[in-house]
Amino acid sequence: MAGELLRQVRVLDPLNGRDSCADVWLESDVVRDITEHITDVPEGTEVRDGTGLVLGPGLVDLYSHSGEPGNESRETMETLARAAIAGGFTQLTLLPDTDPTVDSPTGITWATSHWPATGPRLHLWGALTQGVQGQQMTELADLAAAGAIGFADGQPLQNPLLLRRVLEYAHPLQKPVALWGCDRQLQGSGVAREGMDSIQLGLPGTPALAETTALATLLECVATIGTPVHVMRVSTARSVELIADAKQKGLPITASTTWLHLLLNTSDLKSYNPNLRVEPPLGTSADQMALIQGVESGVIDAIAIDHAPYTYEEKTVAFAEAPPGVIGLELALPLLWQGLVASEKWSALTLWKALSLSPQTCLQQTPTGVTPGAPADLVLFDPSDRWRITPQVLQSRSYNTPWLEQVITGRVIKTWTAPR
Repeated sequence: MAGELLRQVRVLDPLNGRDSCADVWLESDVVRDITEHITDVPEGTEVRDGTGLVLGPGLVDLYSHSGEPGNESRETMETLARAAIAGGFTQLTLLPDTDPTVDSPTGITWATSHWPATGPRLHLWGALTQGVQGQQMTELADLAAAGAIGFADGQPLQNPLLLRRVLEYAHPLQKPVALWGCDRQLQGSGVAREGMDSIQLGLPGTPALAETTALATLLECVATIGTPVHVMRVSTARSVELIADAKQKGLPITASTTWLHLLLNTSDLKSYNPNLRVEPPLGTSADQMALIQGVESGVIDAIAIDHAPYTYEEKTVAFAEAPPGVIGLELALPLLWQGLVASEKWSALTLWKALSLSPQTCLQQTPTGVTPGAPADLVLFDPSDRWRITPQVLQSRSYNTPWLEQVITGRVIKTWTAPR
């Protein structure tokens, strides 16, 4: 990369606890220097005024969905890569629920060979079960050898015996297993978190115990078997308590919630916007507060995007009939910044840690920071830039978001990705 000098940019480095303004010199895909004032740089170095801008480590997404292969009308590898870069992500980890599914080494080979060279670094969750159907276990060792970063279906395992066997077979591989605690029978036909809001809105309710009973079973299995597990899509206050207790006992678990569950709750469903139909459903205000506090305290390690693109036709239906999921790669950072940092609920370092450093830890990677000699995996963010979300502006092929046609504040200016 050509040399660049950012003058008096706000450097956020959760690895080293740094939040201060400095000059930052980048050259040849490496952070060369960070000091109060840099004067000695090579001729031809591009100089940018960083006043009011934020420079931090590239964001890392733990799990999202691709349309391609099988549903290119929702998202292609190319549009997905562009959306990730536009949102500040230098690493993207995809769930295996494409068509065909990533349940064999062939799927991993295909995905990596079709990923754009200009995109972020791509990681793939290898499927736990054939066709992510929750019936027959895949060849986990073959998937690991082919390069799977870990194992996940993206769907809850409903058979406790299969859950036990999966954890036993995955144990010697020592790769993360990402699991979503959800009992489909208890969930029933629910599309909103059970409570006063769901009753008033006339929406079928999903009880919180649909998540917590499944999570309790999972944690008991982890306590017995010892396989490292990442708990996906935490959405209830009680789940935060269960995870806190498990961590206090030393269980090898990490956990994440999605960005949307931190920003919204059941009271936001009054519009019946089908783009608010997600799984697990948005929690109550008490759930939302517990998740916000859980991330701040570290009980919930990371924030996942769970980017789930759907076409206009798929989402333009009644709320209860809409497929669950929203896009988020391009919107998560500015909306989280406005909702949690600008409102002074969190420090800027808390947010950046949950979006960059902690996801790396969950993926068993060595975390990186903004330090001299480190690779230039970075994102430059303007927290004051206002822009309107339109299909034409978004890089994603789909635009299923409740913020469509709204003006939001905060935008990624540039994302640097070091060579792979």
